[in-house]
Amino acid sequence: MGPPKAVRTISQEAFDEMVKENMEDLGMDPSEALQDAIDTLSLQGVDLSGIVRCIPGESSLDENPVIQALNRLRELSSDSSDDETSLNEIAELLERLNELCSLEGSGNAAIAVKNGAVELVISILQKLRTSSCDRGLVSALTTLASLLYDLQTSETFEKNGGPKIVLDIVNGGAQSISIINSGFSVVAAAASGNEILKESFMALKIDEIITKILREHKRGNFPCLYDAIRVLLAADDHRVVASQVFGYARIFAKKGIVEALVETLHEGLSSPNIASASIALKAVAVNDEICRSVADNGGIDAVLLCIDNCGEQGNKPVAKACCSLLSKLAGSDINKSSIIEKQGMDRLMKLSARFTDDPSMLQEVMSIVWVLCLRSPENAARAIEAGAGDLAVESMLRFPESEQLQRSACLMIRNLVVRNPENRTLLLGKGIEKLIRKAKGNHRSCKDAASDALRDLGLDNYNA
Repeated sequence: MGPPKAVRTISQEAFDEMVKENMEDLGMDPSEALQDAIDTLSLQGVDLSGIVRCIPGESSLDENPVIQALNRLRELSSDSSDDETSLNEIAELLERLNELCSLEGSGNAAIAVKNGAVELVISILQKLRTSSCDRGLVSALTTLASLLYDLQTSETFEKNGGPKIVLDIVNGGAQSISIINSGFSVVAAAASGNEILKESFMALKIDEIITKILREHKRGNFPCLYDAIRVLLAADDHRVVASQVFGYARIFAKKGIVEALVETLHEGLSSPNIASASIALKAVAVNDEICRSVADNGGIDAVLLCIDNCGEQGNKPVAKACCSLLSKLAGSDINKSSIIEKQGMDRLMKLSARFTDDPSMLQEVMSIVWVLCLRSPENAARAIEAGAGDLAVESMLRFPESEQLQRSACLMIRNLVVRNPENRTLLLGKGIEKLIRKAKGNHRSCKDAASDALRDLGLDNYNA
């Protein structure tokens, strides 16, 4: 893949001059002159994000609320005094700026970035870190997170020393849940899609900081911290051929993150972090050793209990997160046996019975059964006894348009029958062939999975 195509840009001054020329040289009225400039530049492929679209002479750039907030923040941040009144005004302005930048479709974040907001907020963080103004720190961190929305802004953050400043603040404010959450919201925003930022945070020992916080605040509500773990361990920078995140996950595991996350799982549905912790733990569990470590710390017991409770309470979001984690853990053969021994198959079928109206939930269950039955005829026999065959037939009949469910059903069926001839007869008797062929014909992503399932059902014309 070649280098990304360069994006054409324009300065605010050049844009204003173009509007002015339309008015003075071409005799356009102000509104027409403004719109013509926008249309012309857009047709030329010029990126107008960050441009304040105002009419010269009638409206001033300084009248834009984003620019007003930035200008006043510059005044206050250059003032060496740090009295309470000044700090409170900084906090209020940052909250206002964050509110403006968070307005969907407003373009305010781009305007702020183009006018130096990332650099300014980082300098304000430097000023506030030695103060006792927690409100100001939280406001600055939250605002900074809203400004880091692409590769360019995250690179500006990195070049201005953002990673170290933010982690120093998180470490220094370890008793403030608000500072911790807002700090890790910056980490997640900055590291998304940026391998260099992930490396920077890891070099600053973010794994040790996160593990320490989880140990010290065992019942703290840290959604942004868990999200940061997920982002740091996601191979989502498409510029990089070989991501280092697999190695980062092992570093996290060596520092004790598994034990800390499993402890959160043991809190069950009483914890507001249960879904986030499950997603984070799935990101950490990158190899067989770590998956077994989760089990050794009681993780499978905790997840299965949570699945039981989710079924009883109808909690779909947490149930999906726990099922996704269990599917990852089941990749270990030792864990497969443990899940079966703990009546995992029956508990999964019970969960599916609670959510028969939700194809995404049924798909999650079938994905786990597929993994549990891989290379295990004993587990395939147990799955049929528990009702996996009926689950496949009923789900495929009920949700023919759900492409992912149909594919998951085909994958599960294959593992149910590939080493168990007796299961083939049973499923064919239930009409599974017709359902698989329909899925194959209706959904392109099902083609290979459906062909494999038909072949392993013993059918000769599986490619038809």
